[in-house]
Amino acid sequence: MDAPASRAESLATLREARPWDVLIIGGGASGLGAAIDAAARGYRTLLVEARDFAAGTSSCSTKLIHGGVRYLRQGDFALVRNALRERSYLLRNAAHLVHPLAFVIPAWNGVDRIVHAAGLKLYDVLSGGHAMAASHSLSRQEVIAALPGLRRAGLCGGIRYWDGQFDDARLAITLMRTATDLGATCLNYLPLTGLLKTGGRITGARLRDAETGEEFEIAARVVINATGVHADRVRRLDDPAVAPLLTPSQGIHLVVDADFLPGRQALMIPETEDGRVMFAIPWQGTVLLGTTDTPRPELQQLDNPQPLVAEIDFLLRTAAKVLTRPPTRADIRSVFAGLRPLIHPDSTDHRTTAALSREHAVLVSAGGLVTLAGGKWTTYRLMAEHAVARAAEVAGLPAEPCPTRTLKLHGC
Repeated sequence: MDAPASRAESLATLREARPWDVLIIGGGASGLGAAIDAAARGYRTLLVEARDFAAGTSSCSTKLIHGGVRYLRQGDFALVRNALRERSYLLRNAAHLVHPLAFVIPAWNGVDRIVHAAGLKLYDVLSGGHAMAASHSLSRQEVIAALPGLRRAGLCGGIRYWDGQFDDARLAITLMRTATDLGATCLNYLPLTGLLKTGGRITGARLRDAETGEEFEIAARVVINATGVHADRVRRLDDPAVAPLLTPSQGIHLVVDADFLPGRQALMIPETEDGRVMFAIPWQGTVLLGTTDTPRPELQQLDNPQPLVAEIDFLLRTAAKVLTRPPTRADIRSVFAGLRPLIHPDSTDHRTTAALSREHAVLVSAGGLVTLAGGKWTTYRLMAEHAVARAAEVAGLPAEPCPTRTLKLHGC
């Protein structure tokens, strides 16, 4: 395999007059996935990111590759089925970064135990041939053995099921390197400053090198907007009057010492006061507690969202209900926050973002801007498949099949 191009060499390609087939704006999970897909189909592909790759939402996840147990309650069976299928692809194609993790849902009464068992059997059914292992009931003593830090008073048993865990930042860099291996050019610290148009149609973009200030006008047959929570900002560069597509929601996580929940299995609390599930997950020698779901529409223009006092209190309060030794503020080793680019359905009460689906959408503007919005880490590959297929139609590129279901990622 050839050595990757240096930044200077990559920038030199931007000065060439030759147009790109596909220009992707945004170096998070969805943009990087689209770069792999486009390059794998043989399209000349350029991806640019304003900051570090995965600097935003894509490095602030719960570190899970999962179907989404909570979406069963919302009736999003198609979303769960797709995510479970995509989970199996990642376990195979990125086995060096994604691994199975056992989760235990404790029950403090018999009714909850029956309800949770039934829900997870449906989860098993929806996984079809992509199941990791069947869920099964645990006795009280088996739950205590699996989760030694769990509150025992009133505990009557639980359910164990399996999902995937991963390192989100490492996977993002792996996606970038995979795209580069396939011939794509990927550059960060190259923010978008405007879109180029001819006769009302988008024909490229203006970019600026954040390190030197050099400006570039890049010709492209199609531009994909994969900027996550900033997608509406890019859409307004195309059409200042466009209606908002996204409802940003903030999720935070706390990192505490491993002795609050010893062992190698994760805890899932299926019902919390804000309508979400909460996880306590072993993570690199610590325990990760999360997540919250706080509507933050005012943060759509910010790059570094900060946790709210109320969010930290919520996670500590929820953990205190289920752990033998409740963590306090003094026990917090780290906190991180990210914004979810949730799609803004007209019929939904936007005050409660926990009710919004994590499904994605691909939209094409009158000017030909292709926007990939919504989704989650687990389904990044499927999102990219849909976005690139639509972009190829818009650009009149040769129709090529998507090869990424079986494509091994860099290092696998």
